[in-house]
Amino acid sequence: MANLKPGDEAIAFELPGVDDHHHALADHADKVAVAVVFTCNHCPYAQAWEDRIVQTQADYADRGVKVIAISANDPERYPDDNFPRMKERAQEKGFNFPYLFDESQEVARAYGAERTPEVFLFGKDGTLLYHGTVDDNYEDPGAVQNHYLRDALDAALADEEPPVAQTRPIGCTIKWR
Repeated sequence: MANLKPGDEAIAFELPGVDDHHHALADHADKVAVAVVFTCNHCPYAQAWEDRIVQTQADYADRGVKVIAISANDPERYPDDNFPRMKERAQEKGFNFPYLFDESQEVARAYGAERTPEVFLFGKDGTLLYHGTVDDNYEDPGAVQNHYLRDALDAALADEEPPVAQTRPIGCTIKWR
């Protein structure tokens, strides 16, 4: 299972969301950039970056950017990551983006996702612009030196290459069946 690499094409998906609607990547073909973020409820790294991901969506929404969060963890082994708890978490945290459940884990496997959170940012042509972590400090938002996702979004909006196209995702491993 290899990660998608910068320049690779996005892999289409359609998954159920916590809003009780199905969401497809193709629904956002009109966007300048789409950030697909594999995440979950229980991982402390995912929790640490949640508010920053919500803020990123808020800051970039009117500029043609869409964040899509996907949880692929095995809910049998990690009940905190089951669909009802996903709905509760999205409500508690005020998620302003679709939060989707990859129960079969097929989408996570197709993308080569390994961690939560793990970002795959696609440009308007559907190619991967950036893959990796949100920024360089999950513990302290005030101490961030490199805003990898935001820098890549700014580059996408300027029709330029991101200053950094790939970083090592930091977080919990996806909990496979």
